[in-house]
Amino acid sequence: MEELTKHLEKVKIPTPNDKIYKDECVLSFDTPETPTGLYLSLTTFLGFGVDYVSDYFQRTGNSVFLHITRIKHEIPAEQTEDGPDKKITRLAIGTPGGFNPDVQKYNYEEKYEIVLMPGFVRIPYPNEDLPKPVKISIEAVLQAESALKIAEKEALAGTWDGEARVITRHLHLTQLNNNKKVPPSGWKCERCDLTTNLWLNLTDGAILCGRKFYDGTGGNDHAVEHFRNTGYPLAVKLGTIARDGKADVYSYDEDDMVEDPNLAVHLAHWGINLAHMEKTDKSMVELELELNQKFGDWIAMQEGNNKLTPMYGPGYTGLVNLGNSCYMNSVMQMSFTIPDFVDRFVSKANEIFNQNLNDPPNDFNTQMAKLGVGLLSGKYSQQPESKTDDENRQGIPPRMFKNLIGRGHPGFSSNRQQDAQEFILHLINILDRNSRHQTNPADCFKFKVEERYQCSSGKVKYTHRPEYLLPIPIPMDMVLNKEEVAAYEAEKNKTDEDKAKFDPNLIVRPRIKLSSCLESFAKTEIVEQFYSSALNDKTTATKTTRLASFPDYLLLHLKKFTVKEDWTPIKLDVAVEMPDLLDLNFLRGNGLQPTEELLPESNAAPPIVYDQVLLGQLADMGFPVEACKRSLYFTENRGLDSATQWLMEHISDADFSDPFVPPGVDAKSGKNSAAFVPNKESLEMVMSMGFTKEQATKALKATNNNLERAADWVFSHSSELDTLDMDVDAQPPEPSFRDGSGKYKLVGFVTHMGTSTMVGHYVCHLLKDGQWVIFNDEKVYASEKPLKELGYIYLYQRLDK
Repeated sequence: MEELTKHLEKVKIPTPNDKIYKDECVLSFDTPETPTGLYLSLTTFLGFGVDYVSDYFQRTGNSVFLHITRIKHEIPAEQTEDGPDKKITRLAIGTPGGFNPDVQKYNYEEKYEIVLMPGFVRIPYPNEDLPKPVKISIEAVLQAESALKIAEKEALAGTWDGEARVITRHLHLTQLNNNKKVPPSGWKCERCDLTTNLWLNLTDGAILCGRKFYDGTGGNDHAVEHFRNTGYPLAVKLGTIARDGKADVYSYDEDDMVEDPNLAVHLAHWGINLAHMEKTDKSMVELELELNQKFGDWIAMQEGNNKLTPMYGPGYTGLVNLGNSCYMNSVMQMSFTIPDFVDRFVSKANEIFNQNLNDPPNDFNTQMAKLGVGLLSGKYSQQPESKTDDENRQGIPPRMFKNLIGRGHPGFSSNRQQDAQEFILHLINILDRNSRHQTNPADCFKFKVEERYQCSSGKVKYTHRPEYLLPIPIPMDMVLNKEEVAAYEAEKNKTDEDKAKFDPNLIVRPRIKLSSCLESFAKTEIVEQFYSSALNDKTTATKTTRLASFPDYLLLHLKKFTVKEDWTPIKLDVAVEMPDLLDLNFLRGNGLQPTEELLPESNAAPPIVYDQVLLGQLADMGFPVEACKRSLYFTENRGLDSATQWLMEHISDADFSDPFVPPGVDAKSGKNSAAFVPNKESLEMVMSMGFTKEQATKALKATNNNLERAADWVFSHSSELDTLDMDVDAQPPEPSFRDGSGKYKLVGFVTHMGTSTMVGHYVCHLLKDGQWVIFNDEKVYASEKPLKELGYIYLYQRLDK
């Protein structure tokens, strides 16, 4: 106790503004449940695993720690609050009614002691002889909510959890007086023989089947077709109506599940008495949950009936799914197989930790290093001593990383499923912001795209831009097994009486060769409204796209998400034959040829005039402003219908929302070349942090006037700002590109299972030491039959010449 008295000046009492990291080490994935426990500094309230507590003391002199250990005791199933089969009612993880695997399965016993450094001198707690400041500090720490839980709540504030629904705008719905009355049972679709998944249109009383699901079940889309023909917006799912007034109500023109406060009145119009209703069918949430649970086992079922072999050790650590974060897990598993990421974050982890020890949870480099070390060290992937002990090695939860990388982003900060392709670009953007004075590991993905235009004058123009993913279209007119697919669809759509021989487990998908997709990417396009500096007028041009460099690692993005002719978003359920070895040299761009003549340089392009009324109407529909400008330019402001049609036809274009420069116009002259103008309020806010006007302007310029990103940028680039060049409008240096052979081998792919990017499940396959391995969140197995043809994003490694 005398030794503790010498260190009382190091003991702080936390205030409401202090963040208490008592759930997990800020530099590793050690927790109180780790055998060695967690050491919480009573000075800074940062938590450390045993591997880092000594280094932290040596660098800071903070010597007093609260050592927390937690022992998990399994609760017998019959003693849990909801029994062994607790019903899942929400599309969320870690929220009431959602997926929460531990909450009802274990009791936790926590033990505490005070540890003094150096030497790990231990003092029992509780202890009546402790100095009062130490007692108060520890009591406040134990009572406080942890920093991780606070961050998660802040991130999820206002996000969708599977049940929150907006009130429909059709509160005063017009209902037809056509003398229809809906019976209490015995319903059947009015256009086919289906008796399940039926929807009652609240305007005219039509009973029709719902949408078809990804696995062929569901309906035949007759309810949505009825809306397109009539415009009658609200429908309620029969069988989900309960006496408490709850039911599944869908608004077709609002394109969402909604709440109808006047549902009782709307149902009474068709003779339905809520007081007599009982729920007999699955709600859409329950169906979505059921489909998602199928997704979780889908890969394993497709790989055969044999039990997959778990894999352990360095490089075989899984990532726990934190609220539909499987898209993030798959991308990060793939990233840390690449030497550039390992060299930048794992090899230099201790250096990164030491540099950013003052605020490690909020430093991107620290959290990347923590994640990389956690995945590759093998510490959290140790083979269990017995077959029944498998649960003890179930992956690491990247909570701090998820909170940090999603901060300020409406999608990635939520528990909703997101698009892995969008997350890759988001990750690359953050890597770029944090790599101002060192090599960006994402440079291994970067390549130069060459676009060649030839107008009617015969002269040519070449443009170049950097890209990180190669978007590949899927030409459905190049399907190899058209007859087989047609026969399968015809058999599947037969009535129940006629399809006795139909095997519901058999799935026949359209098959396409990757070579056909690449040919579609490389084909010559016709460009309308091309400004020719040789003719000083708009004309028609041809355009070809090639690669002017081949990166070390090439990410291929199959454009499976698109829209149907009626603008309904769909996912193409196709099998693309992906080769293990790929030769892309035929896509090599060679630049200006001796026989070609360049279009003359000119800044005299006519001014672009957008119909501001149409521009506002399109933007109000939710389209990006730059995409709206594109549509008005190419449709020559002809009207809302033409512009909307153009947007829907081009919604999957890679440059859909990029800053618009008319074809043929030089990018520098086509964009606003005026000096950057910072947002006044944001400028004042950054300056209030103690930075000069020039420094604040540079931060806002680097982050496109995004205040939160600018705040991050300005603190992470202090050395750059100390020697700030006052010319904030100076052009950045030209990007550099790695290059080599166009021959590649397949080393990984990310697969999405589901009907849209907002639902379903992602898994990652990686080729390690000649063996394909499947990373399905926290579970890691040797893959017996990797379904390469069903992937969404593919990782190819360039081969040496």
